[in-house]
Amino acid sequence: RGGAGGTGTGTGTGTGMDAASGAGLGGADPQLQRFIEVETQKQRFQQLVHQMTELCWEKCMDKPGPKLDSRAETCFMNCVERFIDTSQFILNRLEQTQKSKSSFSESLSD
Repeated sequence: RGGAGGTGTGTGTGTGMDAASGAGLGGADPQLQRFIEVETQKQRFQQLVHQMTELCWEKCMDKPGPKLDSRAETCFMNCVERFIDTSQFILNRLEQTQKSKSSFSESLSD
């Protein structure tokens, strides 16, 4: 688990640097900016997969063996579905919060 936390910190720093370097370009190279955005998105996705794998492995895997028993398989399927549902819920909630902040800011400027 310590590794995932460390990865999260590194990703946050890397994302900040990417955003800063993208802003430094000032639109001079939109292709490079798009490439950085896509690579950052890939990195975030890989981090989510890593977190999900670690979480579900710890929760569902009692003893590694040559085959998954039906209990472990069901546990993994439920764990992955819950992880995806939760991630989607959080993203939707953040989006709603962001929209309400934008609406509030616009109403103040009027």
